[in-house]
Amino acid sequence: MADAVDLFTQHWNRERPEVDVSPMAVIGRIQRLSRLFEHELKQFFNEYGMEFWEFDVLATLRRSGGDEGLTAGALIKVAMVTSGAITNRIDRLVAKDLVERMPCPSDRRVIRVRLTAAGRQMIDDVLPKHMANEQRILAALDLESREQLAGLLRTLAESLGDGVPD
Repeated sequence: MADAVDLFTQHWNRERPEVDVSPMAVIGRIQRLSRLFEHELKQFFNEYGMEFWEFDVLATLRRSGGDEGLTAGALIKVAMVTSGAITNRIDRLVAKDLVERMPCPSDRRVIRVRLTAAGRQMIDDVLPKHMANEQRILAALDLESREQLAGLLRTLAESLGDGVPD
């Protein structure tokens, strides 16, 4: 069995045998899988009138925000986007009545973002379906293979500085 990356590395090995292209076997596949995952997730979230980034923000608030919500800064760390991007995302979710901005009671200069009832209902409805969709996407791997792959990817991510957000 071969894939596109096997073909690419085969071509490079023929054209430039002195260059070690073995990293392409991992990085090339991760990049291609990222695009394939994005396509699959985009189709899934479109069925619910959402974009992946909307799910990401709502899920972050649901799992870690509690009733107090999170600051925009905390959302930036999790989402790995700029402050301008998170502001835009929050604005769009406020317009859809999925999140609201609330002043922090202990420091009025700080604004917290929290789920509205509609936002909480949406994330609670979509999450189990999203997990079933991800199970479908990963169906080619048994549980042991998934756990091994997850561990290897965690090691690689941590080596590049992607640790637990503050």
